[in-house]
Amino acid sequence: MRKAIERHDVVVVGGGPAGLAAAIAAREAGADDVLVLERDSQLGGILNQCIHNGFGLHTFKEELTGPEYAARYVDRADELGVARRLGTMVVDISAGRVVTTVSAAEGVTRIAAGAVVLAMGCRERPRGALATPGHRPAGIYSAGTAQRLVNMEGQLPGREVVILGSGDIGLIMARRMTLEGAHVACVAEIMPYSGGLKRNIVQCLDDYGIPLLLSHTVVDIEGRRRVEAVTIAEVDEGLRPIAGTEVRHPCDTLMLSVGLLPENELSRSAGVELSAVTRGPVVDQDLQTSVPGIFACGNVLHVHDLVDFVSQEAAVAGLQAARYARGPQTPDDSRGIPVVAAEGVRYTVPSHVDPDRMGDSLTVRFRVDNEYRDRHVSVYLDDRRVQHRRRRIMAPGEMEQVVLRRPDLLAHEGLSRITVKLEEA
Repeated sequence: MRKAIERHDVVVVGGGPAGLAAAIAAREAGADDVLVLERDSQLGGILNQCIHNGFGLHTFKEELTGPEYAARYVDRADELGVARRLGTMVVDISAGRVVTTVSAAEGVTRIAAGAVVLAMGCRERPRGALATPGHRPAGIYSAGTAQRLVNMEGQLPGREVVILGSGDIGLIMARRMTLEGAHVACVAEIMPYSGGLKRNIVQCLDDYGIPLLLSHTVVDIEGRRRVEAVTIAEVDEGLRPIAGTEVRHPCDTLMLSVGLLPENELSRSAGVELSAVTRGPVVDQDLQTSVPGIFACGNVLHVHDLVDFVSQEAAVAGLQAARYARGPQTPDDSRGIPVVAAEGVRYTVPSHVDPDRMGDSLTVRFRVDNEYRDRHVSVYLDDRRVQHRRRRIMAPGEMEQVVLRRPDLLAHEGLSRITVKLEEA
């Protein structure tokens, strides 16, 4: 006999930092019935394996480790009585907000939600996406997998390490492996700039004498059973290896820190429109996706640099999901005013704004497409510039933001677009 469909006010998919912050915000906003669905055996997500400090400076005004940061949100969720189901995999979300799950404890369950918050996080880009020449031996790990092995399972992946890619997890693992007694030969980055935070370059590489080779990549992997060596070469402006620059590095481990991809298979099944740039949902000022009643936040929306920003963003999604679940909702066919990323700005979140429905102010987050010095971040309402803020240094690895004021938008009659771009100082 088929189970009856359950009903909950707000269903949050994912119990990591974004999901926890969204669930707490929804509960604090008056949603009586909030359910978190998490496929792992515990809440906290990736934070559970991030035992280094540096978390919480914005949120709690103190430095915490990843598990400590997660624990504070878990404790708050407990205080509020947020329900959760662990070991539960979400296999489908319909456009009508019916969530299908499967677990050993419950079997297959269907849940009708007043609102859904997508907070599934992201995954690492695998070696198969790189087309790196060479064999496929043991000893090739994503940086996140290596981090879990060392920090949670007490296993050292190798002794002689090369890291490809300068994302934050790779930088942190360069330090971690060094502290565990391994030798990290270098970190190679194909781009002419690092993909990680400046503080991680200093604290994880410079402080330990680990070279960062910009505009370099791995062009060969040696070893049949286990990695024996990798060859690294310099690349030109077209990211093509330059003949004669090859250097062979004997090693038993190659770690990949070559980018993160938002986990949006469920978003696609729900019919959510995705951005070609971020690969996350296209959202409005409420972080609502193109499907009414489905909201998105955290790394499933766009990859963040700081977990504090994830929590801030997720709180908005949880608040708006609670409001939506209370209903009734008036259908709104308009997409609002587009927020256009131009001239050095890769993307913005949100990508469209309805001034009539936003609060007094709205934080728009974005990333630049290269390293820039002495540039102004400018905001235009159509052709009128309303913000012009100087930034000494900007880099793709660090998120930027501007704040839009509702009175400014409403005062601009017939506003058709908002543009965020970089201009010469």
